[in-house]
Amino acid sequence: MGARPRLPLGGKKTGKNPTDRGKRGAKRSLLVDAEGMPIGLAIEGANRNDMKLVDATLESIPVERPEPTSDQPQNMCMDKGYDYDEVRETVAEFGFTAHIPKRGEEKQAIKRKARYKARRYVVERTHSWMNRFRGILIRWSKKPENYLAMLHLALAIIAYRAAGLSG
Repeated sequence: MGARPRLPLGGKKTGKNPTDRGKRGAKRSLLVDAEGMPIGLAIEGANRNDMKLVDATLESIPVERPEPTSDQPQNMCMDKGYDYDEVRETVAEFGFTAHIPKRGEEKQAIKRKARYKARRYVVERTHSWMNRFRGILIRWSKKPENYLAMLHLALAIIAYRAAGLSG
């Protein structure tokens, strides 16, 4: 769910990036459907744990969802970084059925199946599409509202292109 763009100018909702020599950065938590179309988005400092952004990401869903039923449950696949009881409870409160592998379980599955592919690639592909926009790859805006607006614009363009309306 999360990606860490660089942030050379600082600003609110930034933090030291643990993977980039402590430089300031932002974390994007993205919720997508099975096809990779964006549904929800939250931003925070790069030093924020992914599990802390689950609530904000789920609250950011802009459209009314249909009620899940036993015939049509609404599933949510997350990576092992979200393997916490609080995350499972939050996901259940929002009416989703959580599918979170236990830590170490993915390695065992890869050993058993030669062509095992994690479901995470759908979210990673959407982050890759977002990184094609220069104003998002490197965050130049200091205000989190401006950065969030740029992210929403980029996601709207991605959805527009995926719908096949651009020609």
